[in-house]
Amino acid sequence: MKGIIIYGSHYGTTKQYAEELSRLTYLPLENEEDVNNIHDDFIVYLGGLYAGGVKGLKHIVKMIPSQTQMIVVTVGLADVQDEQNIKNIRHALQQQLSPELFHGSKFFHLRGGIDYSKLSFKHKTMMTLLYKVTKNKPRENMTAEDQAMVDSYNKKVDFVDFQALKPIVEEINFIMQGESK
Repeated sequence: MKGIIIYGSHYGTTKQYAEELSRLTYLPLENEEDVNNIHDDFIVYLGGLYAGGVKGLKHIVKMIPSQTQMIVVTVGLADVQDEQNIKNIRHALQQQLSPELFHGSKFFHLRGGIDYSKLSFKHKTMMTLLYKVTKNKPRENMTAEDQAMVDSYNKKVDFVDFQALKPIVEEINFIMQGESK
């Protein structure tokens, strides 16, 4: 089976994961901005979570042939063990994928990081506005995303953990062997 890893990243943590996954699986790696067509049997798409969506996913799904298998890996700031966070991410994915593609895909979620000193003016402004609205919520009413944003506001945090790639590598190996978990 022929596969490819495609990633969408603004600030680099998703790219770090994608590069390591490519190294571990020997699959070719492409930035979603450079992809014009897809002819692979399966795609591993890694995308950073930004403003309720997955970076570049809408661009890529337009090119996916109907029989292509897909693994979607999201990279975000919030705790990926939090069930409500995963539910929110899956809801956002349902908005970006067709029902057939959503139900036929495998999903994994990784934690990334943020460095406020590297944010664009636009993203820094958006985060500041969001922080001002969120910081006054009672802690018990905050989602995992809210808490992660408030706790990391105006800081540099890095939750990248390459060990978290292990189940993704296993799934890729199953697909390459003609199986699926």
